[in-house]
This record gives sequence, structure tokens and C-alpha cells, in this order.
Amino acid sequence: MSESSNRPELYERAFEQAIREHKDLRLHAERGREFLFVARELLTIPEDVDRVSRKLRDNRVDNERGRDFAGMVRLVLPRNPDEIPNIVRLLRDPRQWPGERVPFVQPHHAVVGHGGNMHGHPGQPPHVGTPLADPPKGSEGRGKGVVVGILDTGISKTAATDHPAWLGGAFVPKPDEVDAAYAHDDVFALEGGHGTFVAGVVRQAAPGVRFDPEKVLDPSGLGTEEDFARALSSFDEQVHIVNVSLGCFTQDDVASEPIRRALLKLPKSVVVVASAGNQGTNRPSWPAALPDVVGVAAIAEELDGTRAPACYSNFGHWVKACAIGNRTSTYLKGRWVLPGDPAVDVYDRWAYWLGTSFAAPHVAGRIAETMTTHGLSATAARDKLLTGAPFFPGYGILVD
Repeated sequence: MSESSNRPELYERAFEQAIREHKDLRLHAERGREFLFVARELLTIPEDVDRVSRKLRDNRVDNERGRDFAGMVRLVLPRNPDEIPNIVRLLRDPRQWPGERVPFVQPHHAVVGHGGNMHGHPGQPPHVGTPLADPPKGSEGRGKGVVVGILDTGISKTAATDHPAWLGGAFVPKPDEVDAAYAHDDVFALEGGHGTFVAGVVRQAAPGVRFDPEKVLDPSGLGTEEDFARALSSFDEQVHIVNVSLGCFTQDDVASEPIRRALLKLPKSVVVVASAGNQGTNRPSWPAALPDVVGVAAIAEELDGTRAPACYSNFGHWVKACAIGNRTSTYLKGRWVLPGDPAVDVYDRWAYWLGTSFAAPHVAGRIAETMTTHGLSATAARDKLLTGAPFFPGYGILVD
């Protein structure tokens, strides 16, 4: 990709424009406390819904019950589309509930892909990549029999024919889980190809794995907690590992309750790996910061082979592992065009991208490879891989 000093700024502006144009999403832009939320929607839990609804009416806030999901109750506030953060702040105030337990409430948060960065931090679209050599002969046993669920933008409908050595036979394409990829014609959307790229990273570590892709994000890299919960419950076969190269910030950094509840429905034998996010902060990103999730930060590998925590990577005590975040992987044919940038770059099925989105699937693939190499369950392979390796404080165990 053509190098441009203002490309990160243009990429961020394009994300912000996508949010402004989204009819249902809003950005709470308080510096250092940013999060995206669904307009008009408030989430609570069944045991609290009556008290919350009554308190809203007492404060002249009209509300009606919407469709439940992931054990959550959705209240729709038709007259207050943009006031959800202020209403949540009011309802979380103990002074509103003298002598009572404060009920659980939260916005309906949006989730974003972690291939690009938002809110004033470095990030850029992929670079044109050099094709990788085919997997080494005999490597197909690494990860054989392991199924990795991928929650992302989907996988390209041409992935198996574009990359027969890497993705052929790895998954069964489903029409509703195809990576739409393009904004129009052959011009990529902001995170078009993200899921296809992630799948290739997993298979580089474990060429024998199969995938069950489920779509959470649109081609701009935007989805919701409801999309996450729906996708997580839609796997066609029993998965051993789930890769989640996306996440969300939340109001007051409170754990996302719908995401937490959705993950609790998975068998305990399933390992979930999630990217930590690319905002260069220690704010928790969900689901990566949940206790039973392997949150993955990014390490940058320079041309001389030196490694250090990537400047864009999120970090913190909640991060359990790290891996190289700048990688070449499977992609699609098409063009990248950013508004305000005269450069037009043409892709031929390969890309080079950086982000925690691409550190996480390497860890997922290495867990799959460890399962088959040592005859271990997913949880035992995870524990083996995350024990005794080099450790970066705040970034976790390094997984090569």
C-alpha cells in the first residue's frame, strides 16, 4: 500500500463517518471513556426490568419492552435515542434507590473489529501483501480434527478457490456467513476481508484445522452485543476453540453482561481467544478482559527481528498472552480507496495487516496445534502454551 503520513487519520475519519451514517449507532465521545451504543435501547435483567421501567416512567421517560436476547431484557426508549448514557448514569446512582439494591442496567453496546483503530489512535488499512508459500508437506496433521469457530465479518465465498492450499476444504461456505467485503464494486469496505485474513492466520499456525465462521460484523467492522450473542449460539458443529478478533468498550468499563452471559452457554471445554484492542490503552475491552477468556495483545516485530509491545496494542493485568500482530495472510481481490487520499491500491488475494486482531488467531491456531501435537484437550493445550514462556508485563505470555 502506498505510504501516506495522514493515512491513519484518514482511516479513522472514515470509521467515524461510517458511525455517523449508521442509523442505529451512536458514539459517546467523552475522552478516555468512549464507547459505541445502539440508539434508543437500554438493557437490564429479568429480575430488575419492572423496577427500571417504573423508575423511567417516574422520570417521564417513555419505554416499552423489546425483544430479549442472551438473558437480557431490552427496553426501547423511543423519545430518547441519544440520551442512553445519561439515563444509565441516572439509573446506576444509588441515590435513586434509597434502601434498595441498585438494579443492573447498561447501554446496548456496539462491538468493533480490531483490524483498525478508532478514537484518535494509530491505525491504517492493510498493505498489499506478498503471497505466502504453500504449507509445508506433512503439516496438515497440525490441528487436524480441531474445529475453530471464528466470530468476525465472515469468510469470502471465493476463499477456498483463491487460496486452495491454505483455505481449501477448511470450511463449508454458508450464504449468510459470507464476508461481503466490498463497499461497492471492487472497492473494499473499511474491514472488508477481515475474517478471511483472520482465517489464514489460524491456518498458518495449524494447517489442519477446520473453521465454523459466524458473522458478527458488517463490512465496516461494526456489530452489536446482540449480533455477538446470536453468532455464538449459531455454530453448526461442536467447536473446540473460538477466535474473537473484535470487542467493545463499555460505559464505566463495566463488563458486557450480554457477552458474558452468551459465553457462559458454551461448554467449559471450549477455549475462547479474543483480541485486546488497538487503542493503546489499559481500558478493558470485552470479551478479552473476561476472566475465562484468553485476551491477546500485539507484539511488533521489526525488520531486524527485534520485538517489543506494539504501540497501538491495549494492555493491562487482564491480558493473558501476546503474539506478533503484523502479519501477511489470505485476502481478496479488490481496491482500497480512502476518502481524501489520492492513492488507489490494488490487491491480488494477499495482504499485510497489523493489529491485535491478527495476534489473537495466531494464539488460537497454536492452541489447536498443541492439542494435536501433545494429545491434549483445548483447555489443557491453552494451559501448556501459556506456562513458562517469555512474559511481557501488561502484555502476557509471548506465543511464538
